[in-house]
Amino acid sequence: MMNSQITSKVLMIKPVKFYYNAQTAVNNAYQKNLEENPELVEKKALDEFDALVNKMKSVEIEVDVIQDTSTPYTPDSIFPNNWFSSHKNNTLIIYPMFAENRRLERTKFLPNLKKLFLNETINIIDLTSFEKENKFLEGTGALVLDRINKIAYCSLSPRANEDVLDEFCKLTNYKSLKFHSAQNFNNISTPIYHTNVMMGVTENFVVVCLESISNLKERDALKNSILNSKKEIIDISLNQVLKFCGNVLELKNSHGKRYTLMSKSAFEGFTKEQIDVIKKSSEIIYSDISTIETYGGGSVRCMIAELF
Repeated sequence: MMNSQITSKVLMIKPVKFYYNAQTAVNNAYQKNLEENPELVEKKALDEFDALVNKMKSVEIEVDVIQDTSTPYTPDSIFPNNWFSSHKNNTLIIYPMFAENRRLERTKFLPNLKKLFLNETINIIDLTSFEKENKFLEGTGALVLDRINKIAYCSLSPRANEDVLDEFCKLTNYKSLKFHSAQNFNNISTPIYHTNVMMGVTENFVVVCLESISNLKERDALKNSILNSKKEIIDISLNQVLKFCGNVLELKNSHGKRYTLMSKSAFEGFTKEQIDVIKKSSEIIYSDISTIETYGGGSVRCMIAELF
């Protein structure tokens, strides 16, 4: 069976008490705590979540929504793509997570996730034992997968450890392409915490911030890998990374029509030429999720866990 890059079925988690997570903020420089009233932040985030889900459902993308519960408290539950990924033959991979309060998401939601597979046998690959060694690999946040060519692109960081990546590749027969990307915050060069902030792979194009990779050998290797996979490169700037232009995801609807999903911030951050390249191969769905981006430090791609 041919591998597919995109799916028409996804999982999203409707949050409870969504707010700034201090445990993840230590190495996610994109989070900001504006210290607004927590109830107001939660309400705005829920409205943004519902609006995005409704846009997806309106074009016949199948969205399974799991409702979060208040205990145990999991402030980042809205980003399920970090703790599991789904692969063909009912395979689920469960990942080691940096923040202790994010590890609770796995035990909390895995039973609901299994139910989505009805009574079929599920093959689970569990990488969580790496947490004992303080080694992490946060799902399709850390891994940007070219599922057709079986390449795992990974920007190494405190949340993307090389040993876990090698184990992932061994178990899945993926090849890895490792590099280091960084962005300046307050004039300090900071590793980009998740690969999917600066890169997204679709069927026909790849959004990537090449200037975030200062090692030219690594940059060329990444560029050549993308070109060899016959995909067009949309090269975004570090400024566009701040607008979450790298955090895009391509899905298809039940009729096989392709859609690229992104936030309003990302949509407004792309140039007209870049939007035209995207529109050549898929329609764009964008939604305002500014509260989620500000307090959570993640965008649309982080909110969507694909089901294959």
